[in-house]
Amino acid sequence: MNTNPHSAPVRALVVDDEPLSRSNVTTLLREHPDVAIIGECGSGTDALTQIPRLKPDVVFLDVEMPECDGFDVLEMLGPKAPPAVVFVTAYDRYAVQAFEAGALDYLVKPFDRVRFERALERAKERIAYSRSAPRPLDTIAIKGLRGITFVKIAEIDWIEASDYYSRLHIAGKSHLLRRSMAELEKDLEAFSFCRIHRSTIVNLDRVSALELNEHGEYDVLLADGTRHRLSRGYRRKFQAATGCTSP
Repeated sequence: MNTNPHSAPVRALVVDDEPLSRSNVTTLLREHPDVAIIGECGSGTDALTQIPRLKPDVVFLDVEMPECDGFDVLEMLGPKAPPAVVFVTAYDRYAVQAFEAGALDYLVKPFDRVRFERALERAKERIAYSRSAPRPLDTIAIKGLRGITFVKIAEIDWIEASDYYSRLHIAGKSHLLRRSMAELEKDLEAFSFCRIHRSTIVNLDRVSALELNEHGEYDVLLADGTRHRLSRGYRRKFQAATGCTSP
């Protein structure tokens, strides 16, 4: 029996509310003997149930689905999202938002075999990297014009999404990092960080208060004086992380 995780089949899940679209993707996946199709989901709600249970390596995820779309799925999964997510949609207007949400690739229907193969190859590379189980680091390397800056993770105050990048805020200064928010959220699981909005991650050790704003929503106040909106979709996660019984 082969127990090497690096040679195990790539476990793929296809999520789309259109049966024909699911069939198109699964047909292409079946051409790859190193890929195992472990399931199909016809809705985002179903995906939220099946992804934690099946633990796929890659999910081909439709964007526009009733009740719970692809972005909602990734937002609610948080760090439990699979290593590779490829958005599949009939519209190109969501591309920037998809990469901000942590998508590895973005396929616009109708796509050809060559484009699909490219996305799948990228997914395999990401999965191979995730299986290598690198040791947790307490620093992040940021490449700049004058070289590489190493910052201590514990010194980061908060992080915001910036198109295809993430911007780290440290003691009044900011550093641009070519990593998605979803990737960083996973990397920071072992540290005291919490995502409070689709575009914001905060260091919980920097949280000084939680206040209602003029719109009746809650803001998270940090020790550096910045104020950040707590999205309703992340309230439960923030409560669990802080032990706060309200909001």
